Amino acid sequence: MSFAALERLVGRDQVLTGAAALLPFESDGLTHFRARPRAVVLPGTTEQVAAVVRWCVETGTPFVPRGAGTGLSGGALPCATGVVIELARLNRILEVRARDRVARVQCGVVNAELSAALRPLGLHYAPDPSSQTACTLGGNVAENSGGPHTMKYGTTTDHILGLKVVLPDGEISELGGPLAGRPGLDLVGHFVGSEGTFGIATELWVRLTPNPAVVRTFLFAFADLDAACRMVSRIVADGILPAALEMLDRQTIQVVEASVLRAGYPTDAEAVLLVELDGSAPQVDDDARRVRAIGADAGAFETREATSAEERLKLWKGRKGAFGALGRLSPDLYVQDAVVPRSKLPEILRQVRQIATEERIRLSNVFHAGDGNLHPNISYDGRDHDEVARVVRAGDRILKACLAVGGSLSGEHGIGMEKRDSMALLFAPADLDVFARVRHAWNPLGLCNPDKVLPGTKVCVEFRPGVTIEGVTH
Repeated sequence: MSFAALERLVGRDQVLTGAAALLPFESDGLTHFRARPRAVVLPGTTEQVAAVVRWCVETGTPFVPRGAGTGLSGGALPCATGVVIELARLNRILEVRARDRVARVQCGVVNAELSAALRPLGLHYAPDPSSQTACTLGGNVAENSGGPHTMKYGTTTDHILGLKVVLPDGEISELGGPLAGRPGLDLVGHFVGSEGTFGIATELWVRLTPNPAVVRTFLFAFADLDAACRMVSRIVADGILPAALEMLDRQTIQVVEASVLRAGYPTDAEAVLLVELDGSAPQVDDDARRVRAIGADAGAFETREATSAEERLKLWKGRKGAFGALGRLSPDLYVQDAVVPRSKLPEILRQVRQIATEERIRLSNVFHAGDGNLHPNISYDGRDHDEVARVVRAGDRILKACLAVGGSLSGEHGIGMEKRDSMALLFAPADLDVFARVRHAWNPLGLCNPDKVLPGTKVCVEFRPGVTIEGVTH
């Protein structure tokens, strides 16, 4: 296939076709799945994105939108017969209305860079995935990303007011706008979390949040993981709403403390719980007193409060850098994502550890305890086919265990390719049929990010020979 027409649309240097240039786009953060696209296109405007999509429709070429590639469910996995539309060049903050607490930004703006730009105005963008120093806001929209502060501030969908999108036929459309509570169908809510299967968001109207007057961050160290989990439930039962409740287990603590990301976590602890409180001074002071009392009663052998902004950032550096620190253990990392009721955390973590023992895998846990959003992390070597098979089997068993206690398939990573065939574990055929008909309404030709989210579609992916994925040997 000739890509001369694409080169005329976006510029010759913005169409990549060589093997070396395509290599970085073969997978997202989930490296189980790999496929090399036929080309990668880097448009610089919404109009160029629309022109590229129209070319794909005219030629019957599947296309996959991609941001920073930090996703962990295979959502940005290329189609081997198609092209990747890479959106990194759309990276400008277009407008900030500080009095209205909204901003208009392009999809390629990096999450953390928006809050950095807003800091002098006393505002920030609340959703904060662990990859926020790299992930883009368009990718956050696709996956409805969360983060440590989801417990109080919600996920991406709670902070998106409007979108400019390129629909799967190449039409440019505007959904919502800078004002909340607009009449009519909630098409913005429909689009957020659709994992790139409804179209491509190129501009976003985002809700901005005032910086809190007071922030206090605590570390509670426990000799027992179950006790740390019980403290989480007790905090919530007591009517306290922390900004964040995050937990790391012993394996994660030791890896972090052996890395450049060391945060001063006690290495003899079986678990550490980070509790962050924010708001007005009287409210935070009262909550802090109650949280300290709960920690002491729950059996924390050490309680520490950050006494400066630098100490607070250090505690968070260890938590948000944990996934990177785990790279010290092995070449590959599989980050699971599932949700369980908070009260089930002790039970499910025991099951997770038992599964790891039975499958002979190296597992660690770091998770959003306040939401019951688990992230069991499996360190492995992707070159070892037997180990990969055990990792995939363990991931499947962990997911089924979470569902068995009333959990859900994903908290923030999405379904993508990873959990596509697991959708039938949670949803009835009638439900899946509704989902399919909704997607068809947006994406009738099926060219926009094909083969993702819903089971029963034809796979256009090339797998590593001999690797077992989702129960199928390729």
